Amino acid sequence: MNTEQAPGWLPHFLIPFFTLSYPTARPAHPDSFPDSNYYANGPLDGCLIITAIAVMAILRDVTRIYIMEPFARWKLARDLRLAKQREAVRSNANGNGKANGKANVHANGNGHAIGNGHTTHANGNGFVISRQEAKKMQRSVIRFAEQGWSVIYYTAQWCFGLYVHLHLPTSVLDPINVWTNYPHIPLAGPIKFYYLLQTAFYMHQVLIINAEARRKDHWQMMTHHIITIILMVGSYFYNYTRVGCLIMVLMDLCDIFLPLAKMFRYLGMSTVCDATFVLFLSSWFVTRHVLFLLVIKATWTAWFTVPRVWDPERGQFMTKKTYFGFFTMLVALQIIQLIWFWMICRVAYRVVTGQGAEDTRSDDEGDDGDDDDVRKND
Repeated sequence: MNTEQAPGWLPHFLIPFFTLSYPTARPAHPDSFPDSNYYANGPLDGCLIITAIAVMAILRDVTRIYIMEPFARWKLARDLRLAKQREAVRSNANGNGKANGKANVHANGNGHAIGNGHTTHANGNGFVISRQEAKKMQRSVIRFAEQGWSVIYYTAQWCFGLYVHLHLPTSVLDPINVWTNYPHIPLAGPIKFYYLLQTAFYMHQVLIINAEARRKDHWQMMTHHIITIILMVGSYFYNYTRVGCLIMVLMDLCDIFLPLAKMFRYLGMSTVCDATFVLFLSSWFVTRHVLFLLVIKATWTAWFTVPRVWDPERGQFMTKKTYFGFFTMLVALQIIQLIWFWMICRVAYRVVTGQGAEDTRSDDEGDDGDDDDVRKND
């Protein structure tokens, strides 16, 4: 327990929930983070993961409800108002009170409007929104806000991961050095904190994807997250942390661009969405099907270069069973990503043919939930 670095006012039983546990002496000649505090690992690290999950849940809701949703609602309402104004101008220019062959809607005495046989309502800006338009807007607002949190998290965490990677004696193009001088213990504070944050995030994601409406790729996502959590926890306690840090920084880069492209799509910014999707496609291919394959290759090579020793007291956990379990899960991740890449390429084809980007891996919810959301806001 890290009592020395904990604030004096913090109760003893809460110390593991707010500090890095198992402080230990700094190595005599560390090859990374020479000025950082160093730590061992152990079960108490789960306490900090629990705290991180709770903080992420709060931050996600605060960001979604108080920042992302109000912005998206304002932006979409403004765009809809401008579109209706342009439609009204064209209608008046035609001189027949109609636009595109459809009768104009008009407000009645109750603040609602009657048009084309559908009841609509006016918002605070004095223009009319049909039930179908309100339903579509509400769905876009919710989806925009959900993706907004992903962009914020992945951007911050990728920057943190890049900082960690740049301070380690490892190389993206020659990843065999992630296994040199195994085991890499004790852990520098930034490495340990990075690992625990990432583990907390994927555990939090498992809760999220089961709480939200199920998407087309629900089970692929669940399988991916479960494998990722097992890999992260296993690599953490078996001291395969340097290969873990490299994989995480590779994976997080393209995860910034996909939710960002979705955000642009929900705002109706199709051109920017398509450009961002192309950036996502390029980063996905490079990081997950080129650089990640180099990591898998280096991991295979490690079987012939790293001593196969089981000695927990010295932090060595390299046996045939643990090694091939770790290696098999890396290959399984690559297979899942290949399936996703095929789906992504189908979206890319639609972009090239002018049909616009739409993520086929998700957003397959039914309409009932959206109807309920609209009714609550009527």
